[in-house]
Amino acid sequence: MRGRRLWVGLFIGTVLVGGFAPRGTACPFCSSQGQTLTGEVNQADFIVLGTLKNPKRDPNDILQGTTDLAIETVVKPNDFLKGKTTIRIPRFVGVEAKFLIFCSFYTRPIDHAASALIGPIPLANTETQMLDAYRAEPIRPDSKIAEYLRDAIEVRKKDSITQLTFFFNHLDSPDVTVSSDALNEFGRADYKEVRAVAEKLTPEKLVRWLNDPNTHAGRFGLYGLMLGHCGKKSDVKTIRTLLEGPKDRIYSSGLEGLMAAYILLDKQPGWDYLMGILKDANQEFAVRYAGLKVLQFFWLYRSDVVAHDDVLEGMKLLVARPDMADLPIEDLRKWGAWGLTDYVLKFADVESHKSVPIIRRSMLRFALSAPAMYPNAAAYVAKIRKEDPERVQFVEQTLKDEQPKPAEGAAGAGK
Repeated sequence: MRGRRLWVGLFIGTVLVGGFAPRGTACPFCSSQGQTLTGEVNQADFIVLGTLKNPKRDPNDILQGTTDLAIETVVKPNDFLKGKTTIRIPRFVGVEAKFLIFCSFYTRPIDHAASALIGPIPLANTETQMLDAYRAEPIRPDSKIAEYLRDAIEVRKKDSITQLTFFFNHLDSPDVTVSSDALNEFGRADYKEVRAVAEKLTPEKLVRWLNDPNTHAGRFGLYGLMLGHCGKKSDVKTIRTLLEGPKDRIYSSGLEGLMAAYILLDKQPGWDYLMGILKDANQEFAVRYAGLKVLQFFWLYRSDVVAHDDVLEGMKLLVARPDMADLPIEDLRKWGAWGLTDYVLKFADVESHKSVPIIRRSMLRFALSAPAMYPNAAAYVAKIRKEDPERVQFVEQTLKDEQPKPAEGAAGAGK
């Protein structure tokens, strides 16, 4: 289990640093870290690009102070900015540099620490409002971020395919802030939208990006997935080269997108490659977990390529692995794959599985959710209820809590 603990620890660390975007039907192999720049637009009262200068500490409180912002570009206007070339932000920032700053006003008490520093430059704080410069992106002197964001705000008024095409064209921007934000936009898009964009692309640019040693591994998932929708069978060579290359480059992220692309471009060899990974008991946890994500992808989105029965055969291989059995069992429960009830529950008596609490819990969740027509599930629940009724009651409650809540007012809608 050490491999899983280490991998999960790295995953949690990434989430804590980068944020966790809600998934829903989002792009299955696209990384997304935090809110996108355009996602912040509605929250911000105004957005400006400028240079911070003249930082001053509050003489009465060294933790407080002000910093002037020389406005160079207004990305999102506000009446507060009319006629102003400089504003004073009620925060001490001891660095003179260019930033893209997202600002909002909020109601505040009349007293404020920075009031003693009011000068000829308009102070953002007023007696009834305080400025919150809540997000600041450091900008290179030659950055095109302001133009990018203004264009992105405008493209938001168009259909989703036009939007994603715009962001695709900025994925290779030399400005890291721009290219990272464009990647985040894909991470928050629906798969059907990503597919629609990908199918209209030519593969040459994606192949070039994948072959570029400077391409971050975190982008392989998206690039591979998109190549799988627009590429040719000959592009499998690029996929195989990456899959067989240095493991430390792709196994941290993106492997699942490459394997899915392999199957999309050349089904049988790609599927055989995936099954070989799932059957290999010595394969690293992270690699088998990537295989699980590929199975999830084809079950949820592309049963036209890989039939559900074939996906279930792959899931059975993972259920047999004690270091990750709980994950495929939970997926099978969500999918209602009750035809595998006997297969799943046979591991309840296998020492490698029954000695792991999280696997026992996943089996109990599966059995509790199974329809009454599956007697082995009912018998398993009865056995556990006799041994530990409180545990069964707790798991029953968690399953109940996970059920979607009815829409407000729905209960009386039919009256």
